[in-house]
Amino acid sequence: MYGPDDQGGWRNISRHEETFNDILYAQLKKTPWWLISIGFHGLLVAILFATAFGPGLNDADAMVNSKLDEDIFDPLKEEVKPDIEETKPIEQEEKVIEDPVIKDAKVSDHNETDNDLPFEESLGKKDFLSDAPFDGPSTNAAIGIGGGAGGAFGGRGGHRNLRALGGGARTEGAVDLGLEWLKNHQSDDGYWDCDGFMAQCKLNQCGDPGNALYDPGVSGLALLAFLGAGETHKHGRYKKTVREGLKYLKQVQDPEGCFGPRTTNHFTYNHAIGALAMAEAYALTASPLFKQSAQQAIDFIHKAQNPYLAWRYGVRPGDNDTSVTGWMIMALKSAKAAGLRVDQAAFDGTKAWIEKATEPEYGRVGYTSRGTGPARPQNLMDKFPSDKSESLTAVGILARIFIGEDPRKSEIIQKGTDLCLKALPVWDEQSGSIDMYYWYYATLALFQVGGDPWKQWNTAMKSEIIDHQQKDGDEKGSWDPVGPWGPEGGRVYSTAVLVMCMEVYYRYGKVFGTY
Repeated sequence: MYGPDDQGGWRNISRHEETFNDILYAQLKKTPWWLISIGFHGLLVAILFATAFGPGLNDADAMVNSKLDEDIFDPLKEEVKPDIEETKPIEQEEKVIEDPVIKDAKVSDHNETDNDLPFEESLGKKDFLSDAPFDGPSTNAAIGIGGGAGGAFGGRGGHRNLRALGGGARTEGAVDLGLEWLKNHQSDDGYWDCDGFMAQCKLNQCGDPGNALYDPGVSGLALLAFLGAGETHKHGRYKKTVREGLKYLKQVQDPEGCFGPRTTNHFTYNHAIGALAMAEAYALTASPLFKQSAQQAIDFIHKAQNPYLAWRYGVRPGDNDTSVTGWMIMALKSAKAAGLRVDQAAFDGTKAWIEKATEPEYGRVGYTSRGTGPARPQNLMDKFPSDKSESLTAVGILARIFIGEDPRKSEIIQKGTDLCLKALPVWDEQSGSIDMYYWYYATLALFQVGGDPWKQWNTAMKSEIIDHQQKDGDEKGSWDPVGPWGPEGGRVYSTAVLVMCMEVYYRYGKVFGTY
């Protein structure tokens, strides 16, 4: 069956050969006992080490893989590489930190301070304190906000000098209710739906929708209300709300940096408000997630500005208006305070326009030229007469102060302030006196003016706004969008704007330290 070679091969298979075990046995017989002992104990230690630490290493690997998966599917983290000056990796920078539980002291409605120190006066080197001037280099003086907050934004989160500047338990209560309403009516996609927010109602239908064209701008206003309270995507009770809102803004920003579609001439409002929100988000956190988006938004503002003057509808349209310019200058000022690149020519052009639009005799600021009153939708001009509002005068005052004009020395600011004091907030729909846009800007402006004018305005403003906040149902915490711009912005607009009025005591630092 087999040939000679096959038989020899078979014999070789059956023959005993020296195996590895034979060799190992022979070597062990020649090895000293103490060397065998050392090898055995070394092997035992290796086995114990692998048993104790192996699962931990596997868990760490799983955590890394989970982190990578999260980064891939989270659009907010699909971000450009940090600039060279950024030293922390984004993963480390964006770690969400659990906020410490701090028991707040009871807030009083009395306006006196706990001592006799002047309001807003710092007892130290002012440039490095949280209540430094608007452009101070402070970076993290506010407790609970995180890197970036200071100077212009240093009062947020800690609500410093709340009582001294005219706030108290009632204003904070209104803020809390308003933010809760906004959180509950945010869409699953992160934005605030002007005409569809009612889909989030649980008890009843809130009513009063706005115009869907303004979703980006109204979403920016809602974000500003949260940011004004010191809430960010990393800190506070509303981290998820803020994070989703900022994610939405980034998703609707085009390659030129413009927020929202340009399907209407009024897209500049959407962009300016979105740019303001993104600049403040970066200012409060110094997060690389928002830096490029904010800078591109500011660059688009520069691109849209008319040479040597201001803004209106579209990119360099040739004509100017004070209303759009107000939102643009706020975005630029916040961007500058955040350390973003801002062209000084933008401020110079704004100053030139405000001067051109201001009546020197009375201090009143016009809309598209001297003597033109605030704009109104055609169908609401009779119901809400423009002569009931000094909204553009308030914008002019705020712009002058943000550009560097001292309200304590400026005669034109004092004249404009007097006009605002003759049109204090009154919630009277029948007389047509309600103008939330006016109240928002005048609140910011007169807070900066300070002194008796601020006390007069604040007293009237607090009463009218707080007393008309909704207290029941799904509307609880919101305000009915009464006024000339209510039908356009809807309930989200009115609630966000009036919450920001209630945050004025800590939203921005005093530019000139006025009391």
